[in-house]
Amino acid sequence: MRNVTRRLMLLDTASLYFRAYFGVPDSVKAPDGTPVNAVRGLLEFIDRLVKDHRPDDLVACMDADWRPKWRVDLIPSYKAHRVAEEHETGPDEEEVPDTLSPQVPVIEDVLDALGIARVGVAGYEADDVIGTYTAHATGPVDIVTGDRDLYQLVDDARSIRVLYPLKGVGTLQLTDEAFLREKYGVDGPGYADLALLRGDPSDGLPGVPGIGEKTAAKLLAEFGDLAGIMAAVGDPGSRLTPAQRRRLDEARPYVGIAPEVVRVAADVPLPGVPTALPRAPRDPSGLEGLAARWGLGGSLQRLLATLET
Repeated sequence: MRNVTRRLMLLDTASLYFRAYFGVPDSVKAPDGTPVNAVRGLLEFIDRLVKDHRPDDLVACMDADWRPKWRVDLIPSYKAHRVAEEHETGPDEEEVPDTLSPQVPVIEDVLDALGIARVGVAGYEADDVIGTYTAHATGPVDIVTGDRDLYQLVDDARSIRVLYPLKGVGTLQLTDEAFLREKYGVDGPGYADLALLRGDPSDGLPGVPGIGEKTAAKLLAEFGDLAGIMAAVGDPGSRLTPAQRRRLDEARPYVGIAPEVVRVAADVPLPGVPTALPRAPRDPSGLEGLAARWGLGGSLQRLLATLET
């Protein structure tokens, strides 16, 4: 039997519809006046991605849990500020209506009617679903995300790269090992160690005080990986400065637990859903009803035409 290599594309769906929401005017509305800018923008994104990269398999990966308890149990500050932001409105601020959340079920319904695989797993983030599909892949993988955390999955030997949107998805930064080494001085796995050491305020990761991105990159270049750096802390002959040795030694409790939080999972129990890119809608009549109700117009028609070719 001929061995056919299939190209897999994994979408960090929330990252993309979030960008669509802010990139497409909220004047794009359904017939009843409901904003559908995120819905139509995401359909345009998928259309462009399929046209430009022609994946054989496509999975829209979802956040079943954007702040999993097992990560919070390890590092309580993990994404804690985002919870506060969701519930806080200043005394002089007018609460802005949430017009994105109501669009998410519409996105899910449209993807399901199209027959595009949509996968979220309880207790895990979309990053973990992406990490697990990537770990199991036997062919090249394109990960489409606006989240740099997924740079840790880049692996030239396995043809795994990240397509990072710079402007819509028409301009994508192709992130491979050459890019990572030029920009950060690390490879894919090294990026996870770099992120752990420098910290990430957007995710509530404290990092090691006094160890910024440049210092972290230099330490990784010198000692190879996080384990090598921590081994050097206990080696009086290693070329760590007294301040670096002290800071890293004091950070041992954090360094001991942070890898499990920072590194995406590779063992998520994935459902056995078909991932082949559909050539025709799974539910044509349902899709027609969604298109009429939400005014999906040309955005949906262009995607359908692309899928047929």
